[in-house]
Amino acid sequence: MNPSIVIFGVAGYNPKRTIAVVLATLVIILSLPFMAVMSMGTDALSFLAGTPDAKAAETQGFYMGGPVPGDTYEWGNCTYWAFAMRLWAGTPIPTTWGNANTWDDRARADGYEVNHTPAINAVFQTDEGEWGHVAYVIKVDDKTGDWTISEMNAPHLNVVSQRTFSKDSAQYYNFIYGKKGEAWTPKPILNPLLNTGNLSPSF
Repeated sequence: MNPSIVIFGVAGYNPKRTIAVVLATLVIILSLPFMAVMSMGTDALSFLAGTPDAKAAETQGFYMGGPVPGDTYEWGNCTYWAFAMRLWAGTPIPTTWGNANTWDDRARADGYEVNHTPAINAVFQTDEGEWGHVAYVIKVDDKTGDWTISEMNAPHLNVVSQRTFSKDSAQYYNFIYGKKGEAWTPKPILNPLLNTGNLSPSF
C-alpha cells in the first residue's frame, strides 16, 4: 500500500481544504509588500508617488563618475549627490549635516539661509520618509515658476533622476542657500564627473 495514502487516510486528508489553505497563505504572502507600503502612512506614500507636486520625472541612469573628493556622505544616497552638486557648483556645504531629515536644522545652526523659495543651486530638503530627502535645484522656470531638481536614490540607489514640481508645491519643502550675509552667485555645473549610464532592464 502506498504510504502517502495511509497517512492522508489517518489524518483525515481533505484536498479541498488543503488547497484553500495554500491559496489563503499565498494571498497573505503576496499582499505583505503592499501592506508594508501602506503602513508607512500618507506622508511616505505621497513622497513615493511624487505628490502633491511632481509634474514630470525623468530617470537619467546609474551614476558612472568617480569618487567625489571630500564627499563623506554615504555613496549612492541623496545626501552624496546634493553635496557633490553644490561642490561642483562652487558653493560647497559641510559634511556634518547627517541624514537628509536633519539638513535644514543643521544648516540653520551653521548660519545658512533656509526658506521655501526654490532657486538654482539651492538644496531641496524634506523630512518626508524615514530619513528625509535632499536634492539640488537645477532649474526654475521664469514664466510658470515650476522648478526642477536633480536627485539620487529617489527610485534606486546611485540612480540619478530629475523631477519637476509646480510653483505652489514649494511651500511644502525647504531650500538651503548659502550662508547669511554672503552673496548668492550660483554657477553652472561643468564637471566631467557628471556621467550617467543607461539603466538596465532590471530597473
